[in-house]
Amino acid sequence: MRILLMTDLEGVAGIKNYEDWCRPDSMFYEKACRLLTEEINAAVDGFLSAGADYVEVADGHGPGAVDVELLDPRAEYARGWPKAWPFGLDEGFEGVAWVGQHAKASSEFAHLCHTQSFGYIDLSVNGISIGEFGQLALCASELGVPAFFASGDRALTEEAQELVPGIVTCEVKRGVTAGTGEDCTREEYQRRNAGAIHTPPVRARQVIREAAEAALRKLEATPPALIPLVPPFHRIAVFRPDEKQPRKTVSRESDPHSVIEVMRMPFDPQPTDQAPLVKAD
Repeated sequence: MRILLMTDLEGVAGIKNYEDWCRPDSMFYEKACRLLTEEINAAVDGFLSAGADYVEVADGHGPGAVDVELLDPRAEYARGWPKAWPFGLDEGFEGVAWVGQHAKASSEFAHLCHTQSFGYIDLSVNGISIGEFGQLALCASELGVPAFFASGDRALTEEAQELVPGIVTCEVKRGVTAGTGEDCTREEYQRRNAGAIHTPPVRARQVIREAAEAALRKLEATPPALIPLVPPFHRIAVFRPDEKQPRKTVSRESDPHSVIEVMRMPFDPQPTDQAPLVKAD
């Protein structure tokens, strides 16, 4: 069984804020990369113990965050995709999983939540509000690959369970900030959701390993259903104001056949003060 493991950094236990932990020039970036890699290794060990033949680790954090020297040698590391989406995933994989994933932009009680960047208020496809988890999960469904495991903060686990009923999730921390922050600027939103209650990393890794093993065994027995996809696909993004764009800039793109192709399209912002905040039904 071949598994693609998508990774990010903000959803890892012990990652406390964006400024000090999540950028290459952050004072704790090397430690953050180590914490992420140890969570990855826990999931890899769980998958292999449950019978996986191959685990490909996709380094999904913007500047890269997997410490390849510490990565479990039984896995393979992937970085640098010519077309980005779907990050190396194809029909040859039997499942896709996530470690270190954060919740989507505007999530309540989420830690360091955003979608692609802190500049988003919302991203939706065919009226379904999604974040980075949802973007890849939709691509996976187009390819016939089930999304079966995700670890991150509590808001991410709730988001994943809503989009993919039956997915196994693993909570390693929980945010404490109420509200969506919709009225924040990009700079304000980047600092808004830094409060969280963390599972200590050693225990978080234990929980991830156990949940990952259970998730793969469940995948083999009763795979989660694929997300229903009905073309054409319409993507709408709503952005926060900053020095380059006004309040609530909206971008709309469509593809008649493929959600993967609509993910690959560049955004074409169209300024407006009346762009609606699109929510899932």
